[in-house]
Amino acid sequence: MTDTVDCLVIGAGVVGLAVARACAQAGLETLVAEAQDAIGTGTSSRNSEVIHAGIYYPQGSLKARLCVQGRPLLYDYCESHGVAYRRCGKLIVATHNSQIDTLRRIATSAAVNGVDDLCWLDRSQAQAREPELRCVAALESPSTGIIDSHGLMLALRGDLEQAGGLLALRSPVLGGQAQPRGEPGILLRIGGGEPMEIIARHVINCAGLRAQTVAASIHGLSPASIPTGRYAKGNYYALSGKTPFTRLIYPVPEPGGLGVHLTLDLGGQARFGPDVEWIDAIDYTVDPARADSFYTAIRRYWPDLPDGALHPGYAGIRPKLVVPAGQDADFVIQDATGYGVPGLINLYGIESPGLTSCLAIAQEVVQDAAAGHPAA
Repeated sequence: MTDTVDCLVIGAGVVGLAVARACAQAGLETLVAEAQDAIGTGTSSRNSEVIHAGIYYPQGSLKARLCVQGRPLLYDYCESHGVAYRRCGKLIVATHNSQIDTLRRIATSAAVNGVDDLCWLDRSQAQAREPELRCVAALESPSTGIIDSHGLMLALRGDLEQAGGLLALRSPVLGGQAQPRGEPGILLRIGGGEPMEIIARHVINCAGLRAQTVAASIHGLSPASIPTGRYAKGNYYALSGKTPFTRLIYPVPEPGGLGVHLTLDLGGQARFGPDVEWIDAIDYTVDPARADSFYTAIRRYWPDLPDGALHPGYAGIRPKLVVPAGQDADFVIQDATGYGVPGLINLYGIESPGLTSCLAIAQEVVQDAAAGHPAA
């Protein structure tokens, strides 16, 4: 007989683990299928590890709502579970008078999103906080922080397993299909060693960079429902020596990302990035030569960056969704409405602020699954 479970979560990144934890804690028999041999080997472990405030995202977007909801949930979770973090704050800086209006628009957007603690700084106020900084104005975000993403995922996994959930590593989903009419659930084929079949009442696709590939392998799902995605590679470069900054430093945003910003890890090491490099296949190598363009960008706000101070750190890849010109990509949490696969929930385009939003995303997904029908 084919094994059955209430929920099968595909992908053991931070969002998949958060969703699976919520399902298991809601009393649903939950299995996580992860293709790799460890948790969080993709986007979840290759980012800036920033807890975002919810500043930049368009009004009414899932990114805005779930980031603002998720931030306090994440801080509380870190406190209750001993996950290392620091609420260090950040400065968003205008380095030229032409950027002042953009900075004011960012402040207005943040207020609409419910971020009510931003502080406007003039040049002298910003430099009083960070003496090595050069800017004409800045926004201070005291609720921005940094987190140990690996520690977070280990804690989520612990909660999942304590609630009776199971994690299957080296278990890629090879495909699936909806059960015949009148029979609930989705039949999935899972590889790794000897392939097996399992019927899940709810399937939640949290496969990140492979979300579209996984969705396309499930027969009965309309291909038209699968959004087009692209890989946006972000390269990070570490700073040799000690940083003079105690806060994160972000320039005003640029198309495709938030600019070459300075972030800190919990040990105080500074790193710069990410840039935006559009790629067609997953590739995590970092070209040392790309650092040349970083110097110009960084010296707009830190003119005393020494020559030769940057060396390759790591790279991450964001699952970007292709949207019409002039529109902003948003998270997509897609249920069966109109697509004919009851019980299937696909998560697409879960890039930044996915880490910050993970617990709120989990609440969004699980609320209806626990009640016995697909989430909206």
